[in-house]
Amino acid sequence: MAEQRTILLCSCEDTMPTDAKAMRRACPDAGVVVGRQFCRAELERVRTALASDSPVTIGCTQEAPLFREVAGENGSDIAFVNLRETAGWSADATRAGPKMAALVAAAAEPMPDTSFVELVSEGVVLIYGCDDRAVEAAQRLEDHLDVTVMIVGSADITAPRQTVFPVVKGRIRSATGYLGAFKIVVDGYATASPSSRTALTFGAGRDGAVSHCDILLDLSGGGPLFAAADLRDGYLRADPADPAGVLAAVLRARDLVGRFDKPRYINFSQELCAHSRSGIVGCHRCLDLCPTGAIKPAGDHVTIDDKICAGCGQCATACPTGAASYALPPVDALLRKIRTLLTTYRDAGGLDPVLLLHDEPHGASLIDALARHGDGLPAYVLPLSVNESTQVGLEATVAAFAYGASAVRFLLRQKPRHDPLGLTQTIELADAVLQGLGLGDTRVATIETDDPFVLGDQLRAIVPAPAVPRPASFLPLGSKRSVLRLSLGELHRAAASPVDVVALPAGAPFGAVEIDAEGCTLCLSCVSACPTGALSDDPDAPKLRFTEDACVQCGLCKATCPEKVISLVPRMNFRTTAGTARVLKEEEPFHCIRCNKPFGVKSTIERVAAKLEGKHWMYPGSAKRLDVIKMCADCRVIAATEDDLDPYGAPARPRPRTTDDYLRERQKRNDG
Repeated sequence: MAEQRTILLCSCEDTMPTDAKAMRRACPDAGVVVGRQFCRAELERVRTALASDSPVTIGCTQEAPLFREVAGENGSDIAFVNLRETAGWSADATRAGPKMAALVAAAAEPMPDTSFVELVSEGVVLIYGCDDRAVEAAQRLEDHLDVTVMIVGSADITAPRQTVFPVVKGRIRSATGYLGAFKIVVDGYATASPSSRTALTFGAGRDGAVSHCDILLDLSGGGPLFAAADLRDGYLRADPADPAGVLAAVLRARDLVGRFDKPRYINFSQELCAHSRSGIVGCHRCLDLCPTGAIKPAGDHVTIDDKICAGCGQCATACPTGAASYALPPVDALLRKIRTLLTTYRDAGGLDPVLLLHDEPHGASLIDALARHGDGLPAYVLPLSVNESTQVGLEATVAAFAYGASAVRFLLRQKPRHDPLGLTQTIELADAVLQGLGLGDTRVATIETDDPFVLGDQLRAIVPAPAVPRPASFLPLGSKRSVLRLSLGELHRAAASPVDVVALPAGAPFGAVEIDAEGCTLCLSCVSACPTGALSDDPDAPKLRFTEDACVQCGLCKATCPEKVISLVPRMNFRTTAGTARVLKEEEPFHCIRCNKPFGVKSTIERVAAKLEGKHWMYPGSAKRLDVIKMCADCRVIAATEDDLDPYGAPARPRPRTTDDYLRERQKRNDG
């Protein structure tokens, strides 16, 4: 927290206690000002605090617009935190002093600026419907948008007295794009006849027609045109039998005209991507998890379309190399907030906290309802709002326990807008690490509900397990991969009974590579495919080395190996030797028979020579030609020149054996 920060604590007309003593103990460098009604009777005290040069944290979000207006130009360093619904309005309010101090301290943590991409919509809307209700929706929008109606099915559409907008017929085969840039392929496309009398009649249809629009309003009543349809900007869908739903969709469509800033949720570095090498696919975790199809293969790496990405963050949590990282906020900024929250809670006297991670639209509403109509959150539950619950990866989950959390809960909708498979995998990995370090199980779980009372019951049912005996206080610095390693190392240090190696489930971003040494020929194809340098060779000897710390278990080595002797062993190795290269296989080099220079692998060259000698049509007892294989690259050129070896002078290749040859021989055998 910045020095000389002013903290304004309001009892909200004495409806909640304010533990200024705990606040001052946890934030010794801040000035704590306690009031009863800062938004009305004591507004002048707020104005005085905001007029000073010191940063200000106000423990109220309900009146944030008023306080920003009062701050005016001095409001650049003002933070708000909701103490009332998250701590004060609770059955445990008298014991919530450490929690309030933690929430205030975390709110003051600076967050980096958000980067945006621009979506441009000129108001061209396609209404895709099945009957006259699509035309009625178009009539509501005709004065605001450039409307076209497409009718699917055989319903009769009343012929209009005047053609104000086109009505066509067709079935959408495929749809791609986003707000301002939809592309639609239509089968059975046909225009309406101007001579239609009672019902519209359409001409002959044609398949494969292509159309473009800015907004797509789907009132067809069929299946969605996009995966995770609720997350596609510009695609609005409603049940035509639900008039209220149709009206809401129409009103939303009317507002989708102009330029819109959309956050850039993911930062991507293609040079770190371990998707494929030389046409062989290795890692495809992000492709498997993306609900909107924003991620596509692009050679050795993938690409992420920022204008389609909905910000679930599952690609970033699953990416083993850190090529994809979440940007709202970055992982190091999120960990700093978690660190401040948990360490301040502990410094203020709090014990065994439960970290509750939630999104703002769903989670904050449930917490607000629980505070207003129920017993509120327990005093040991520390809520932390993130953009999406699924953006929280293993590094943040593990770091929370290293910082002293007793348990972690992710609050989700009862019916999530997309499959939270990435979060499920994160919880599975975290459970494996915690159990392996002797910290027990069920410390990480989800709460999937839309009922605030169910949320309260499940939180109060948690039996807080003791936190780690020696909580960490490290600063999260560096790349996502390094932060994850640091978090795991600190949790290992803080655990009561640490072990050296923890087995992890398949798909974990840490592990070892093992080989069948008997089958390995040291061709080193795996070395050339490894994107992180975990597998390496030795320029002076036939040797394959492996550095476990660098391995991300992408599987490229296993997919590339021609002998299929490589296997992946997902695990977390806390030994210091994990950072040093160990030899998986080494052999004696073969020495050139002409200059004695070492080259190649002795067993491989001897095996090749033995197979060719007298057994291959190009080497019919020719010792000179066979000796060339046993020479280094330089000596091969010299030998070919001195001995006048013609590379094309080999004996004629045997005639190919055909079906006729086989039938002829079989006939001879039968005759005999």
